[in-house]
Amino acid sequence: MVALGFVLGLLLPLMPRAHTSADVGFRFASYVDDHMVLQKEPAGAVIWGYGISGATVTVTLCQDQETIMKKVTQVKAHFNRWMVVLDPLKPGGPYEVMAQQTLGRMNLTLRVHDVLFGDVWLCSGQSNMQMTVSQIFNATSELSNTAAYQSVHILSVSLVQAEEELEDLAGVDLPWSKPTSENLGHGNFEYMSAVCWLFGRYLYDTLQYPIGLISSSWSGTPIEAWSSGRSLKACGVPQQGFIISDSVSGPSEHSVLWNAMIHPLHNMTLKGVIWYQGESNVNFNRDLYNCTFPALIEDWRQTFHSGSQGQTDRLFPFGFVQIRWHQTADFGHVPNLRMPNTFMAVAMDLCDRNSPFGSIHPRDKQTVAYRLHLGARAVAYGEKMLTFEGPLPKKIELLAHKGLLNLLYSQQILVQRQDDKIFEVSCCRDHQCKWLPVPMNTFSTQTLALNISSCDGALIALRYAWTTWPCEYKQCSLYHPSSTLPAPPFTAFIANQMLGYHSKAAK
Repeated sequence: MVALGFVLGLLLPLMPRAHTSADVGFRFASYVDDHMVLQKEPAGAVIWGYGISGATVTVTLCQDQETIMKKVTQVKAHFNRWMVVLDPLKPGGPYEVMAQQTLGRMNLTLRVHDVLFGDVWLCSGQSNMQMTVSQIFNATSELSNTAAYQSVHILSVSLVQAEEELEDLAGVDLPWSKPTSENLGHGNFEYMSAVCWLFGRYLYDTLQYPIGLISSSWSGTPIEAWSSGRSLKACGVPQQGFIISDSVSGPSEHSVLWNAMIHPLHNMTLKGVIWYQGESNVNFNRDLYNCTFPALIEDWRQTFHSGSQGQTDRLFPFGFVQIRWHQTADFGHVPNLRMPNTFMAVAMDLCDRNSPFGSIHPRDKQTVAYRLHLGARAVAYGEKMLTFEGPLPKKIELLAHKGLLNLLYSQQILVQRQDDKIFEVSCCRDHQCKWLPVPMNTFSTQTLALNISSCDGALIALRYAWTTWPCEYKQCSLYHPSSTLPAPPFTAFIANQMLGYHSKAAK
């Protein structure tokens, strides 16, 4: 039985799309369709579907009526599923994929057309990922800018939740399509994800080969809904039902979106994932996010690697937009030991007080996507000599006799605006600590000195831009001078003049 998912916040029962051949007959998986993009070399793309137990399925890849390759498999008993892994192919197309099921005298054939090979990226998260191109700055211009990007194909997953892991998607709002003004701006918080689209567009500008973008996101959802039961258990997340929180407006039960909107994609060969989520965890399980987010990344990686028969890289690149709270597993930067092969886009300077969708939904998604694509180029594609992160201090030196704290940065810095409150120190006396603002004193191309004379006790930690709204639009204090990337917020503990980043504010 197939049932609808959430309607106006009501949970309706949902069963897996298909268990037996009687339910589905012979068909491709829901997202194997015309205009799809399959992962290019060095990985092999996975094609799968449902059929009659014991039948033989032959998958043929053709181009201009010429057979490129054939793969033969059997429909597995009980599961009634078949799967093949194609040989790795260079980027390009279009191709036709034909699947033929044979059982005795019965012979059925399926075809999908205009299939391209390139890089496939999955985009997930909550409302800031779900915002469509029609909701962002310069929407009219962006919606019309599709002619040069007909090799960037898009798919949007339906909003569905499930109590158990589904093997296939219960619904697709937008099947694989070429971009148009209509399908890029179909309503508010519907499809297509602006960050996802713009990220893929920027990648295409650099790579000049097909890009496949899959949007699977839902507004107002906490990370617990996107996580498997395995990863939540590993982090000791308390069992509970619906979350009562102003920041949570979408499905909140454990794993319901993982089950219905992510797990059904796990047989697909991916290049990587980008993630824009965290607002709904600001006031819920925030102190567990330093575990739940790395655990989600690890679990998604393992599941997609296994589901694709080892074709999706075990440590596939994972990018995210920084919301600040614990997203770096308390390292303050990525990649790090707990979050290898990750990249981060800092968005704290993109605040939008006048957004008609609320200030929590800034309309400048172009800059977010651009910063994400820089991280992807560096981490996922190995582009050298590319600045993709804002400056972080590599050394903090306490000059007590001068009443200064000296910061040495690994990159050049641009002090765009002197802010006497954006840096704070944790000053402790008589077993009590409090955060005090410390003004900038002097600065050069890679150093910055802070006046700490206001602290008459022990100086324990330093933090930068550690507020919900640290600056106005693109007006934070520190940037990289040539890339215009902002210095990310951080908390650093000062012990024996050694620097240790953390992402939890002192109490």
